[in-house]
Amino acid sequence: MRSPGPHPLDDVSRAIIEQLQEDGRRPYATIGKAVGLSEAAVRQRVQKLVDGGVMQIVAVTDPMQIGFARQAMISIQATGDVEAIADKLAQIDEVDYIVVTAGSFDLLAEVVVRDDAHLLRLVNERIRSIDGVVRTESFLYLKLVKQTYNWGAR
Repeated sequence: MRSPGPHPLDDVSRAIIEQLQEDGRRPYATIGKAVGLSEAAVRQRVQKLVDGGVMQIVAVTDPMQIGFARQAMISIQATGDVEAIADKLAQIDEVDYIVVTAGSFDLLAEVVVRDDAHLLRLVNERIRSIDGVVRTESFLYLKLVKQTYNWGAR
């Protein structure tokens, strides 16, 4: 969950983020040399950025390589409190991304599932059954062309 409000970053914090975006396992001592800080100072800054919700350090997997053959974006039209619906969607393990939107749909939820049967059960039994969900539309991913995580240091 994101913390409220923006977190202005100084040039050193941006440089640390850039280093970690290149290699999330890069040693703090190496980062320190690149940004002009001690290893301890880098460690403290990274912890502050993580604790503040500015960044996460995670292993990004290829779903296809670990048995999840289907990804989809589920658009949702809703009535009532869309944030409450988003909170319920966030409790579903297969949902990895949720945004509240303006326009024809109120929410977008990205899902990762094993196969089409799993997707059908997820949408029919778990997403459409949430109070306030009026309509869903599924957009199946045929090919992932671009996925980056480096917007945070621009």
